[in-house]
Amino acid sequence: MARVHVVQHTATEGLGHLFDWLPEVGVDVHPTHPYLGNRVPPSVEGDALIVLGGPMGAYDDEVAPWLPSVRQLVASAIDDGVPTLGICLGAQLLAVAAGGTVERGAAGPEIGLGGVTVTATDDLLLTAGELPVIQWHYDAVTSLPADAAVLASSGAYPIQAFRVGEVAWGLQFHIEATAEMVHAWAVEENMDPAPIVEPITFANDRLVAAGREIARRFGETITG
Repeated sequence: MARVHVVQHTATEGLGHLFDWLPEVGVDVHPTHPYLGNRVPPSVEGDALIVLGGPMGAYDDEVAPWLPSVRQLVASAIDDGVPTLGICLGAQLLAVAAGGTVERGAAGPEIGLGGVTVTATDDLLLTAGELPVIQWHYDAVTSLPADAAVLASSGAYPIQAFRVGEVAWGLQFHIEATAEMVHAWAVEENMDPAPIVEPITFANDRLVAAGREIARRFGETITG
């Protein structure tokens, strides 16, 4: 099987659904946990890279001292043309590594069930149309390098998905998140989980269908 190197920043923001979806398309997952002291290599050790989310910001090197190494890893993946997927914080790190900027979201946080409009018509990962998603972010990508392509937006934030080069994607939203993961995030932030989780549970079939299709397409960029 093809091998994807996964960078996980915190115990509660793991692979979620991707742990099952990627093996379904012939991709084996190998997580690295730098918050537990795991080494972050200078280049991708495998056939692809996934960088997951986390509560820290893309520049919070004092909070998460492994972030400079992750940004270097992502930059190396871009330069080497390695299929790369950044989710939430991972997308923000991808943007920064490529020469873009991340700032506190001027429109405020997006939390819970949401939707984005995919405008791309010729992308390998996303299909044009409305996409149901799970959101959980306070920061946002505010600019991208000139050679990057914006793929999706929402009413609050114009950069919800983007591509750098041919096979490096950033998704501000969480295709991997399960209702149980979102419940844990709410508890961690002293929020009432019920009003956040209930709409996600109701929309679960649509969310799973959309997320699994993105995972399948990402797997195809790895396995050919």
